[in-house]
This record gives sequence, structure tokens and C-alpha cells, in this order.
Amino acid sequence: MLALLSPLTAEAQSQPEQVCEVKSLQVCARHVLQDEGHILTSPIHARPRDLLWIAPLGVATAVAIHYDAQALDKLGTDPSTQNRFQQISNAGGAYVPAGAIAAGYVVGAWRKDDFLKQTAILSAEAITDGLIINEGLKFAIDRETPSEGDRKGQFWPHGFRGWPDGQSMPSGHSMTAWNLAHVVSARYPSWHTKLIMYSLASTVSATRIVARKHFPSDVLVGGTIGYLIGGYVVHARGESSRSFSLSMVDTPNGHGVQLNYTFGQRKA
Repeated sequence: MLALLSPLTAEAQSQPEQVCEVKSLQVCARHVLQDEGHILTSPIHARPRDLLWIAPLGVATAVAIHYDAQALDKLGTDPSTQNRFQQISNAGGAYVPAGAIAAGYVVGAWRKDDFLKQTAILSAEAITDGLIINEGLKFAIDRETPSEGDRKGQFWPHGFRGWPDGQSMPSGHSMTAWNLAHVVSARYPSWHTKLIMYSLASTVSATRIVARKHFPSDVLVGGTIGYLIGGYVVHARGESSRSFSLSMVDTPNGHGVQLNYTFGQRKA
């Protein structure tokens, strides 16, 4: 599982020759297939220095798994509270991302804002990549949810005889929320955009736990993978906004260097 947490951005490719659009869905499908190939083979591109964050993450995941059941026991059981937080997590992890992507694409097309429209496309691509990876991991890890079995989050509790027993790890809602947060924040890197997007992602992760739909380690793994996939897609398919940029220019007095500074959101 930790192999999938390798530095996906290290494999980011150059700008694709064809752009994914609603009118060219075959290009979108090809991009997703290419993404999956790069994501699944990312472990072979891991570098020794990546252990500086992979190892601590692995330890944190192991510790979270050890204390998962205790953490939920301390939260207690309140059906009305669980239902309320489940609704919040469903909104932030499903409805808001879908609505934001659709609105971004439509508004971008209407205003002829290619940067906004492409951000919506990249967000949809990252979420699709995450959903595919998520489904595969759920069946491979086969972990019971907090409401199944002995409520301890057992992995493969009945072996192949009962497979699949549960699909608790990783959290798909957390993965989707962190997918979207990373893509949007990378494309529009103002502090208030990052605050909104990462607050939304954190809220989704927390509410999945309070709603007793997932254990803490489930949202940790899901959120981390979602963040990494979002980073991979935005670097492989798009171009992040930058505050500073340098370029050569020709002037009446000869060659020169132009310094550009972006104060707000960058648009195509």
C-alpha cells in the first residue's frame, strides 16, 4: 500500500499533445489510462530521499491502525450525530466536488477562460484516477468498516472464504476531497483559496470518522493518496500558477529580461 504513496509528481510528463474536452472524451479516457499506468508503476521511480517522508507516514499509519478502535470508542455512539456528520461528509466529498467541477467548466467556457475550464477538467481527471485506485485498494485491503464484524476494523477477517468482507480502507470521500483541494490550490495558489480547499478536505476527513464510516487510518491513507494523485495530475497535465516568472523580450533598445508577478488568480 505504501508503494502507491511514492512521489507521483516525479513522473509528471510534459504537456499532452491533445487536450481533454467534453467534445473529445476519448482523449480524456486515454489520459486516465496513462495516469493509472504511471501511478501503479511509481514505486520503481522512488528515490532514497523519499524515505524521509514515506517512512514517517508509514509509522503514522501503523500507529493510527493500532489505535483506530480505541479512537472510535471514545467518540461514542449517537445515531443522530452520526447521521448529521455523514450528510456533511457526503456533501463535501461528493456533491461539492461534482458541482464545483461542472460550474468551473461551464463558467470557464462561457467566459472563454481556458485556465478555469482546464482546472475543472484536471480536477475531474484527478478524481477519476483516485476513484479507480480507491476501488482496487478497497478490495485488496479488505478491511471491515466500523459497523461490521467485531467493529475493530479487521483486515481479511475470513480470508478468501468471505472476501470481500469490507471496504473501509482507504476512505473514498477523503481521497476525492484531497484530490480536488490539491489541484485547485496548485492552479490558484492564493492563501485564501488554499484555506478554503484544504479546510474543506480536512472537514470531509474528520466527518467521515465522526460519522463512524471510517477509522482514522482510513482517512489518513485516503487523504494522502488523494493529495498525491492531485499533485501528479496537475503537474503532468496542467501548469500551476506561479507568482514570479522570467522571460526574454525584444525592446527598441535591444534584448531584455521581463519579470512577471501574479498578484491574484492566473487565467489563460
